[in-house]
Amino acid sequence: MKYTFLFLTYFIVSFVFGQTALEQQFKEIEPKVIEWRRYFHQNPELSNREFKTAEVIADHLNRLGLEVKTGVAHTGVVGILKGIGPGKVIALRADIDALPVTERNDLPFRSDVKTIFLGTETGVMHACGHDAHTAILMGVAEILSQHKDKIKGTVKFIFQPAEETPPPGEDGGSRMMIKEGVLENPKVDAIFGLHIRSGVNIGEIHYKPGGAMAAVERFVINVKGKQTHGSEPWNGVDPILISAKIIDGLQTIISRESELINEAAVISVGKITSGVRFNIIPESAEMIGTIRTLDPDMKTLIIKRMTEMTETIAKAYGGSATISFSNETAITYNDHKLVELMLPSLKKAAGENNVRQIKAETIGEDFSYFQELIPGFYFYLGGMTKGNTQVFPHHTPDFYIDEKGLLLGVKAFTQITFDYLQ
Repeated sequence: MKYTFLFLTYFIVSFVFGQTALEQQFKEIEPKVIEWRRYFHQNPELSNREFKTAEVIADHLNRLGLEVKTGVAHTGVVGILKGIGPGKVIALRADIDALPVTERNDLPFRSDVKTIFLGTETGVMHACGHDAHTAILMGVAEILSQHKDKIKGTVKFIFQPAEETPPPGEDGGSRMMIKEGVLENPKVDAIFGLHIRSGVNIGEIHYKPGGAMAAVERFVINVKGKQTHGSEPWNGVDPILISAKIIDGLQTIISRESELINEAAVISVGKITSGVRFNIIPESAEMIGTIRTLDPDMKTLIIKRMTEMTETIAKAYGGSATISFSNETAITYNDHKLVELMLPSLKKAAGENNVRQIKAETIGEDFSYFQELIPGFYFYLGGMTKGNTQVFPHHTPDFYIDEKGLLLGVKAFTQITFDYLQ
């Protein structure tokens, strides 16, 4: 009985001391995380061009004594932290690329970087929060490197380039990292990711079991008609008219054929190119758009019906049309068992009442390709000042997040790691 009491006392004292030390380390890491985030924000780099970003990350991980791999999928960085003994392998992922967006605010660390993107001069901006994700994961790496004696297993830190998709003609992103073996040597058992949100209150974490974000398909429709003078449309076949009818028809697939009570689905045409002059009915037209689905069966149905409808409508008006598809992301699918297992960890980090389940969204995320191979859990981190009445959306020149929300990201990843490896 005496020895049991002494053991319990030792355990309780060690636990309390460990928690106190960890809270102090969180306080010390917060200004560093904010400083890193501001550096990356002021020095953004586009997909597959994150050279300096990768250098800063690698230098940090090397100083922490981690095993570091660089040049993964062009510019990706992977850090490996081994604990005191064998155990499970957990991966934590952050995306590191910026967007071709010209920043429009008065922040002292705003981006003034300019570039030529697909032939157009533009600014470069972290308009989606990847600078925050990178800084958070660097902070987690520093915290966990000081607690190797409490880690039984391995932590793999994945700093992924080109989440916003690589430039045309290039490979990249999570798919290329997977091809190059990022989930192997050692083999990863589960992977976790987060995304800061400008419309979620700081201090909150939002999540969705199962399908959380949509599969993204890009489609291209080429319509062929017959050119003629604009004053004599009966002598030709108008591809612009056919395009309009196709667009109208495609929307009926969503409104009349898709079981929207199960999951959401979207078909959007974002670009139409046709013609050169006001009084010439052109010979051809091209439409480019996107499909968003959260259910594999709905995705199959929509693609099948789009193909049938495109060809049939064009033929009905005397022309012809072809449609092609390219996969951009899979469904971001949060493994139900993993969510159930790790939800208490998020509540420890944020507080019981600050972790909320939400509905699925039709945005896409290439974290999904990791989840196709191993269990994964992707959640949202609050980046909006409480009481704020104006939200600046992601991918816009005015995008803004409150840096006070970053520390919760560090705490959440740290807690998840400790608990998963226990």
